[in-house]
Amino acid sequence: MMLRNWSVRIGSMVLVLLVVVALAAPWLGTVDPTLFDAASRDLRPGQPGEITTLEGDTVKHVFVMGSDSYGRDIYSRVLYGTRVSLIVGLAVALVALALGIVAGLVAGYIRWADGVLMRVMDGIMAIPAILIAIAVVALWRASLTSVILAIAIPEIPRVTRLVRSLVLTIREEPYVEAAVALGTSTPKIMFGHILPNTAAPLLVQGTYICAFAILLEAILSFLGVGLPPDIPTWGNIMAEGRVQFVAYPHNVFFPGIFLAVTVLAVNMLGDGLRDTLDPKMTQGRVRTQVLDEHA
Repeated sequence: MMLRNWSVRIGSMVLVLLVVVALAAPWLGTVDPTLFDAASRDLRPGQPGEITTLEGDTVKHVFVMGSDSYGRDIYSRVLYGTRVSLIVGLAVALVALALGIVAGLVAGYIRWADGVLMRVMDGIMAIPAILIAIAVVALWRASLTSVILAIAIPEIPRVTRLVRSLVLTIREEPYVEAAVALGTSTPKIMFGHILPNTAAPLLVQGTYICAFAILLEAILSFLGVGLPPDIPTWGNIMAEGRVQFVAYPHNVFFPGIFLAVTVLAVNMLGDGLRDTLDPKMTQGRVRTQVLDEHA
């Protein structure tokens, strides 16, 4: 059913291709992304140059996507940047969903905890996500873990509100009332009876969180408050190339294209899942098809 949706097909195929690129980066990448040679600085895409290996040897090399101002291979750096972006996007989505689900279940099912938890979530949502991320990264040393937590924290209230709204409806269902009457424990009701019925909306929400996380990580790296500059990320590559953008646009163009395609693919997958898993959307499409057939 899902594969009949073109958004799901295209988004899935692009993401599978990106995962393959990320996993095969050591083999697809022509050289180590941290290697540089002063004699090969600012080369255009396709120009030949030289790279000094870790052993001190100088080898001939063709820079497929050009080189940056340090003589590093943009092609290899972009491939390795795919790894970082996908790891950050997936990890942020998992962390935000895990914490948001727990908070949302508690807020929606345990009435006395609702007011306290939701006021905390409202307070977090009142602060722009990028400011929270910058503050969290500033408190701890910039690393992959701190960046993931910094991006995940602003997303937790959104998941919490979604889960809470679903729980408020589901807890009034007859099967939940029957479980309460039978003396089923509260954790079992929340995680065994209510949580499975929130899977579809959470799956869609997870894709949007993943896309936002990939984009925000690039923004933080571009601003210089994300991952350290020595780690090849799309944001770091664009940040280092923005000074010479007019003369050497390839430093920004290639990582920017990869970033745009990745975010677009994840969003397309999310839109397709929403259209497929939402009964109201499905009923609307069926109704439209019936009207078109009888027109």
